[in-house]
Amino acid sequence: MLLKTGDWVKGTLRDGELIIGYIDSLDVSEVVKVTVVTSDNHEIIGKTVPILSGRVKKLPESKVNNKAQIQFLIDLALSTGDEEWFIDLTFKLNSMNELVNQL
Repeated sequence: MLLKTGDWVKGTLRDGELIIGYIDSLDVSEVVKVTVVTSDNHEIIGKTVPILSGRVKKLPESKVNNKAQIQFLIDLALSTGDEEWFIDLTFKLNSMNELVNQL
């Protein structure tokens, strides 16, 4: 499995702390830097931590089905500063709104 910048991953740090976040950067020595979105260690949420690539697993891409899910993801994109994802999600939400208005 090839990991790339922006992939959402879950993993375990050396001390056993569980994390979920996205890959901020990769380096040639099998270390990925993950920006932590959630963890059982609340002190590292929002921080970028190095972790061996073998200790993380790529999360499957979710299929968004409704406006509430998209609105939640838009909030997440804003809080993580991911402009490209925000624009993509906003486009999807606007497309859904146009479909509803055409009925």
